[in-house]
Amino acid sequence: MTQKLKGTEIPAKMLSLDPYSTWLGIEILSVEIGCVKLGMTIRPEMLNSMGKAHGGITYSLADTAFGFSSNTHGKFAVSIETSINHIEALEEGDYITAECTLDKTKTKVGFNIVEVKKGDELVALFKGVVYRTNKDWGN
Repeated sequence: MTQKLKGTEIPAKMLSLDPYSTWLGIEILSVEIGCVKLGMTIRPEMLNSMGKAHGGITYSLADTAFGFSSNTHGKFAVSIETSINHIEALEEGDYITAECTLDKTKTKVGFNIVEVKKGDELVALFKGVVYRTNKDWGN
């Protein structure tokens, strides 16, 4: 019999099953129900042709924070729409964080805002909409 995971245990389980986020070097900094904060360092292979972090790297960190936060409610949650605004360019060696700052849940649909920062500076703003299934997270 599979036992349900506590909401705060789900992000670690998700990260353990996610080779892409692991390759990115994402680390979990804090977890609460509806709010996860992640961090990572920009590496040389993450740069674009202009020597700046590829936009997909910032997006990936924010998307992972969104996914982890959405799933802390205990049900499998899947993304149905996302967008990002890139505000500042990032460089090799920059340490960035992504934190879910809004988690608004309706019956089956959730709305999230994730702020990506370098220190205290906002570098990207991500918005996501998630659909919550009936499937529980088990261990």
